[in-house]
Amino acid sequence: MKHILGIVLLLGLYGCSIKEAPLKVYTLHIDHVDKKHSRFYVTKTIKVNFPLSLKEKINQNMHFSYSDAEQGSYQNAQWSNNLGQLIQGSLIETMERSGLFKGVISYASTAQEDYRLESTIYAFSHRIRGNASDAVVSIQISLVDANTGKLVDSHRFSYTVPTVTKNAKGYADATNIALSKLSEDLLVWLDRLK
Repeated sequence: MKHILGIVLLLGLYGCSIKEAPLKVYTLHIDHVDKKHSRFYVTKTIKVNFPLSLKEKINQNMHFSYSDAEQGSYQNAQWSNNLGQLIQGSLIETMERSGLFKGVISYASTAQEDYRLESTIYAFSHRIRGNASDAVVSIQISLVDANTGKLVDSHRFSYTVPTVTKNAKGYADATNIALSKLSEDLLVWLDRLK
């Protein structure tokens, strides 16, 4: 009986000593958004649609690659929410904080909008090539006149930001720098379309 109890105790201690690395969760955030003083959109509303993706599933995985043909996902790190929702939320936050439009609504809203902001993700990953390590963000954004259904204009915003470290944290930090730059450039682009 003592031997069985000893074996059970050893197995229990062994099971407790094998631990997986804790899951790290990262999110997207934009540091600063300048207020826009343009009067063109001040009476207009804009609906921000859920992003589409051309190459990858939109989920919580944080993708990395060591070559153009191979891609993986971090096992112990992920985005805090579905990446499409995080990007959509960041675009909505950018629009709201800029004050460019009278109202900013999500794609789920039944409210009538004047414009739609549509986005397509071309790249959103951690690219590691030898000693180089970069966050790569490439998103095409289209402004559509909701009253006519016609495309006002479309622009592809692409950024490659070096990471400080070659891990998920370095990737997330560099991605947030790229997203903040995209936010600035998006507002300048929208302001020029008036």
